[in-house]
Amino acid sequence: MPGPGRGLGPRGFLTEEEKKNMPKVTSALMKRILSYLKPYWFQFLLVFLAILLSAVLGLLPSIITGRIVDEALVGRNMHLLVRLLIMAFVTMAASQIIGVMESYINAWISQRIIFDMKNQMYDHLQHMPHAFFTSEKQGNIITRMNTDISGVSSVISGTLASIVSNVATVVTTLVALFTMSWKLAIVGIVVIPLLVLPTKSVGRTRWMILNESQAKSDELNQLINETLSVSGSLLVKLFTREEREYERFVKVNEEVTQLQLKEQRSGKWFRVIMGMFTQLGPLLIYFAGGYLIISRADPALTVGVITATVALINRLYRPIESLLNIHVDFTRSLSLFTRIFDYFDMENPIVSKPDGEKPDVSNGDIVYDHVAFSYSPDKPLLTDIHFTVPGGQMYAVVGPSGSGKSTVVNLIPRLYDVDAGSVSVAGVDVRDFDLKYLRSCIGVVTQDTYLFNGTIRDNLLYAKEDATQQEIEDACRIANLHAFISNQPDGYDTVVGNRGLKLSGGEKQRLSIARVILKNPKILILDEATSALDSISENAIQDALEVLMQGRTSIVIAHRLSTILKADRILVVKDGVIAEQGSHEELLRRGGTYRELYETQFRQVLDQENEKPLPEERQNDQERA
Repeated sequence: MPGPGRGLGPRGFLTEEEKKNMPKVTSALMKRILSYLKPYWFQFLLVFLAILLSAVLGLLPSIITGRIVDEALVGRNMHLLVRLLIMAFVTMAASQIIGVMESYINAWISQRIIFDMKNQMYDHLQHMPHAFFTSEKQGNIITRMNTDISGVSSVISGTLASIVSNVATVVTTLVALFTMSWKLAIVGIVVIPLLVLPTKSVGRTRWMILNESQAKSDELNQLINETLSVSGSLLVKLFTREEREYERFVKVNEEVTQLQLKEQRSGKWFRVIMGMFTQLGPLLIYFAGGYLIISRADPALTVGVITATVALINRLYRPIESLLNIHVDFTRSLSLFTRIFDYFDMENPIVSKPDGEKPDVSNGDIVYDHVAFSYSPDKPLLTDIHFTVPGGQMYAVVGPSGSGKSTVVNLIPRLYDVDAGSVSVAGVDVRDFDLKYLRSCIGVVTQDTYLFNGTIRDNLLYAKEDATQQEIEDACRIANLHAFISNQPDGYDTVVGNRGLKLSGGEKQRLSIARVILKNPKILILDEATSALDSISENAIQDALEVLMQGRTSIVIAHRLSTILKADRILVVKDGVIAEQGSHEELLRRGGTYRELYETQFRQVLDQENEKPLPEERQNDQERA
């Protein structure tokens, strides 16, 4: 079966990584795998019966061929010849039809199991905590969802069906061979080791070449991905490295081509060798059968029996070769399931209580009670965060880079859970809330705005699916975005592109703000919400944000002094604690961390904004005044 992901050796061989990570076969693992097959047990029964019937019918054309030789041709019976030929055709046709039916049912089963597993995996991952997505590689997640689960299809329709089919073919063929002539059957079986040995030897050589070719192909793909991406191609152009990158590409591409040619050449010689050994079996049977007939050592042996034996022995070799490698297929199948189960078994510590509370959070206080938190046990980030945001007020959170400002606010919607202490809203610990209700009460505008690759309308409706056109337009007017959208040829149906790349940073952030306005949350969290806006755009929506924050408990993380000055209270996060808190004037007078931030960050930004020339329209207005 084709294994999941890259790095798998060819059929018959396990890579060193596969050998090292070989799953342990336990009854619990097997029961868990069978639990996905159990709902389709009737369809599986039909498949197994079809395989067995197809294996039996597959014998008949070879047996009928023997009768054609002995009875119709030697007996010169034309009527019997026609009848036997029709019988052979009917049995072959029946075998093929049953094979198609078996293949169809098998494919249906495998696709339904994939459907079930993908639904289960997507639902499981959707509810995993935010920490999972910040630590796990996105490529690993996509591989589990697509490659690994899709590989189950190969296990069901390939490995499992192949085992049953090969066993049925071998057993029925051996019974037929020994029934016709046990002597010729033994001669045919003697050749089997000659087929297996070169397969192992040549296969190992091809495996080594294939691994080397795969490594070079990965290098080529990496080069393509780096230099032909948007950012990579821009870098190449800016540093005029087109010729150098082309030379690199030609060099690696040549190495890949040579390795692939080498692998193909070894494959061709392998097929030649296998073809020779495959023909050796029938030749030995003809020799042995001829000797027995000519020497009259076996009077019961006929030319038809020899002919039928040759046909059957050719039918025997391939399934035996496949069964000899069954441990590889079995190991890879188990590895595939264990990789999937590893994800299913990841615990989600942030779950909603069955009887989660749904208190009214309007104007409710947000209380941090001696909160401690760390992303890793050996590196505590927050050690003793203790403060209260009174309901309906706006608090600003400032601090040095990396001090944990965003982490502090992320604890409110339970993107993370505290290690110690508690965060409560309206007198209820957020861990006791109904999680969906809690997050529905909170609106968050982040610095890194994410938009889906759809229309502006689609991204806005993500906040409120049943929003009317009037509600959408009102939210965009408040965010100073409606005029921009109206000037687009497709208006609100304008496609924003992957991650919103067709929009500027300011337009994306205003769209994000409009989305939160449309949500109309009880609690508002702004994490550098105006960082991507120029001062004019920021001023245009600052009043709108103030209107939005009225009557709402708000926490704002900001680097702009103009935003901080509007806060009811300023919290300074440093060294895992609230180092200082108070008004702007109070904190400046203390001469502590806030004063340092003011001198190094806020004041510089304020001076830069004051030094910016006014737009031409505003200059003209002032001149006219």
